[in-house]
Amino acid sequence: MNATVEDIEGDVSRRDFIYLATGAFAAVGGAVALWPFIDQMNPDASTMSLSTIEVDISPVQTGQAITVLWRGMPIFVRNLTPEEIGKAKAVDVADLKDPVARLLGSTAEIPASAANITKPGKENWLIAVGICTHLGCVPKGQSPGDPRGPYGGYFCVCHGSIYDTLGRVRGGPAPRNLDIPPYEFTGEAKIKLG
Repeated sequence: MNATVEDIEGDVSRRDFIYLATGAFAAVGGAVALWPFIDQMNPDASTMSLSTIEVDISPVQTGQAITVLWRGMPIFVRNLTPEEIGKAKAVDVADLKDPVARLLGSTAEIPASAANITKPGKENWLIAVGICTHLGCVPKGQSPGDPRGPYGGYFCVCHGSIYDTLGRVRGGPAPRNLDIPPYEFTGEAKIKLG
């Protein structure tokens, strides 16, 4: 029996279909096999539950500070005095070592002015990530007896980085200002981080 052109063309199209189906099946099978490995990289439930926390700041008096943990990072919460606010506002942003407000989650280059680091109407509250931007140490300045450096803010005793009361780097090897986490006031004396 002799093969016709129609028979040969039918074999080629069936063969192409089988190749395509096999490739698609292998791709889907590979994705299904890889999914558990990809999924295990997501944060676990305990981490996700800490992605936002509420902090009651009513006990923090003017001139005092507390440290809370958020996502494994120390967060400095400081109730600035009127004198500290005045000094912070008087600083020319162009004179700063790092003139950019470092807002976590934002790539915008916003000037590191007091108005951009604090919230409107709540200029007396500094909320900052308490990790030195040089090598990841925790700067001193939260406790009453801590060294605060010449600008009255924070001082990293490990390598000598100096920050002012708004967490802006003023001297030493630190290249950037302290990061400002995403936060909002949910009441007169409560903040929500995250």
